[in-house]
Amino acid sequence: MFTGIVEEIGKIESIKRSATSMSLTVSAQGILEDAHIGDSISVNGVCLTITSFTSRAFTMDVMPETFMSTTLKELTNGSPVNLERAMSANGRFGGHFVTGHVDGVGIIKDIGEKENALYIGIEIPSELQHLFIHKGSVTVDGTSLTVFGVEDNKITISLIPQTRHDTILGSKRVGSNVNIECDVMAKYFHRFYELKNNPPEKKSSITTEMLSKNGFLD
Repeated sequence: MFTGIVEEIGKIESIKRSATSMSLTVSAQGILEDAHIGDSISVNGVCLTITSFTSRAFTMDVMPETFMSTTLKELTNGSPVNLERAMSANGRFGGHFVTGHVDGVGIIKDIGEKENALYIGIEIPSELQHLFIHKGSVTVDGTSLTVFGVEDNKITISLIPQTRHDTILGSKRVGSNVNIECDVMAKYFHRFYELKNNPPEKKSSITTEMLSKNGFLD
């Protein structure tokens, strides 16, 4: 579990690619202070597991499902990435519940400045649009943000100067792809509503075979 509060911007040091998988080595500093093999790290909003590390870098594997459904496959040597360690039990909860399981990839359609805010319009996959509400939460490339606008399959977010500086979102351009994770509470509520209004058909345990076996049919 993560909070969406990016701790550090790391840099891709090396990539080993296969057809639909990869191994990433990421250089970092503070994120490695208490690192252990098996620890979970959010890389651009994707929960990955440390497989090895040194004092200045760590390596993680990206399996085919993650490779195909996130923007990690677009990374190259030198790419900056948002990093966050899994939330500690005694830590402050500054963002919102973030699982690190990306729901889809969005495309930045427009960017505009208004005083100290940077507004970014993101086109989201149509199958996710029902999970967004005005002033709800969204995770974009691992960054916890508030939705300031919802229009069909487009959402608008806003970055304060601190977020622009502390994450990679401040350097994104129109046409850039970003990892989107919807608010996990919205997903649970929608699933509950679906099941409540369209309950699965219950199959009877009474079958012809059972009746015949127990002497009810000749």
